[in-house]
Amino acid sequence: MENPKLQLKNVSKFYHDGEATIEVLKDVNLEVNQGEFVAIVGPSGAGKSTFLSIAGALLTPSAGEVFVDGEAVTNLSKKKLTERRLNQIGFIFQGANLVPYLTVFDQLMVLPVLGGNRSGGKTFANQLLGELGLAQRKNQYPDRLSGGERQRVAIARALMNDPAIILADEPTASLDSERGRKVVEMIATEVKRKNKAAIMVTHDERVLDLCDRVVKIEDGRLIEAR
Repeated sequence: MENPKLQLKNVSKFYHDGEATIEVLKDVNLEVNQGEFVAIVGPSGAGKSTFLSIAGALLTPSAGEVFVDGEAVTNLSKKKLTERRLNQIGFIFQGANLVPYLTVFDQLMVLPVLGGNRSGGKTFANQLLGELGLAQRKNQYPDRLSGGERQRVAIARALMNDPAIILADEPTASLDSERGRKVVEMIATEVKRKNKAAIMVTHDERVLDLCDRVVKIEDGRLIEAR
């Protein structure tokens, strides 16, 4: 049986508020395999953002374990966790979150510079910009880009470390239906073309047909939808 690229096993997250305990995630289990694109849907406050943060090793669960490529990452040191995120996980944040004083090209170069691969990173950055139709915009700053272009830059940046896992948080939120669909199509294509695993948190039901599975989250619990 194929080992999942990403696995959450009996994951819970709770916070203490005085004498009360607030449960955000409750005994969550999920496996995502190579070449699989999974959508997580649910109402606001259901735990989607917390789920994605734990899946990406940005937040530690209160109970349970997270596995990346078969390795438990829950109890790794901060340094090791940073290395895993840098080398294995690509994040696409809602609203692109580009650095206003960096050009498109320099946005992409942040990760290879941090990873010590500046020269190889330049070649890959140019390749990605070409694939995403941004080659002519490489020297522009974010305020000179359209919403769709900014989101494509965010996708390119997330792919710069050639991650095994892609995590996208509401990638269509600031886009119209046509541009939003194109963005999700780009993610789906990357997943299939390079055999990656991806999770997308979304409210946008218009793009769910591009995903292999849809999982609902309600009151901190995952429910398989299809």
